[in-house]
Amino acid sequence: MDTIYALASAAGKAGVSVIRISGPDALRCCAEMGVGIGENDRKLVKVIDEDGSLIDQAFAISFAHGRSFTGEQVVELQTHGSPAIVTAVLRRLGGLGLRLAEAGEFTKRAMENGMLDLAQVEGLADLIDAETESQRRQAVRVFNGALGELADRWRLKLVRAAALLEATIDFVDEDVPVDVYPEVNELIKAVSKEVSHEAAGVRVRERVRDGFEVALVGPPNSGKSTLLNRLAGREAAITSDIAGTTRDVIEVRMDLDGLPVTVLDTAGLRDSDDVLEGIGIERGRVRARHADVRVHLLDSEPERVVQRGDGLDIFLISKGDLLNGKQESGVSGLTGLGVDRLLEQISAYLQNQVAGAGVATRTRHQTALEKAGTALQTVRTGLERADLPVDLLAEDLRTAIRALDSLIGRVDVENVLGEIFSSFCIGK
Repeated sequence: MDTIYALASAAGKAGVSVIRISGPDALRCCAEMGVGIGENDRKLVKVIDEDGSLIDQAFAISFAHGRSFTGEQVVELQTHGSPAIVTAVLRRLGGLGLRLAEAGEFTKRAMENGMLDLAQVEGLADLIDAETESQRRQAVRVFNGALGELADRWRLKLVRAAALLEATIDFVDEDVPVDVYPEVNELIKAVSKEVSHEAAGVRVRERVRDGFEVALVGPPNSGKSTLLNRLAGREAAITSDIAGTTRDVIEVRMDLDGLPVTVLDTAGLRDSDDVLEGIGIERGRVRARHADVRVHLLDSEPERVVQRGDGLDIFLISKGDLLNGKQESGVSGLTGLGVDRLLEQISAYLQNQVAGAGVATRTRHQTALEKAGTALQTVRTGLERADLPVDLLAEDLRTAIRALDSLIGRVDVENVLGEIFSSFCIGK
């Protein structure tokens, strides 16, 4: 395995920069730079250039094999954050025969060495990209192994069920329970329920990662762009009394009580002979239909409402500051009337969606969960039929196990045989 190195902190001028070295030659190469450090140590060191001159005084930390992020021998040099110092240290490491790490190679080695599973790798990527508190919490759960723990628990139950079925096939004359179907059915039923719940929550968790969408819809001059600017806290959209000013969907990203939300300002809904405006209106309709929340700003013609879709529809009277005695049902981006109430309503709805959605966060997870769920349902149906060969049920059960194993990048069918031996004392 090559010894690799790279800048582990952000590029550019900073107070401190961290340079990571990972691999079997990490200690030797550091010693050649004047950094004499043990396999699990920390100390203040002087980094020496090839000509013997001082590059920098740094703090060095070493992590022994099996105790580092990558699982290999690792040394991290915390240098002063000057770009010139970082460049000099990286140049020196390259001159010692080390290889510059490829994108994501440290994390890849961590997975290959069993320090992280595949789901944790995805959680780490999400954690690095997290911009809101809800994104951080979700990413931390996955990175901390929550999905892996679920997969392990499901796997134990399904391996037990598979072992029971396999025992009826290959070890019928041994000391094996005669009627194993009730226990098998209970194990599969319990796992199926949890798998279905996780699969159903993937869409919401994806939204937490990528952002929910809130669409502002309504007729021209209903105050959508003004409301968008109020929510954004800046002039994100052009406002005008001229109908048809907004021709395309304008997006503003915001943090709503820790949730990532993209507010969409759509073109005013009307019949138009203008080709460009017509395209904008249709785009707005499509985006609004697929949004998580639609805020309908109505005037005196409430029939001009976009087709409802999944999610929440909120209906408000636009330009509520002009209403007399009916402001409780209105909103105004100009004065801020009703805006806080609107945000509270949207936040409450989205928070309720997120609550209890599970830990699976990606389409890949959903595909694996649905595949496992289908296989488990096939087994449950087969258990009710006396004429279906047990070996077919066992194969469907193995399909479910492999699908769940793919969540964390693990496939190991030998555990089924191990469960048989440990549970039934075969060969005693």
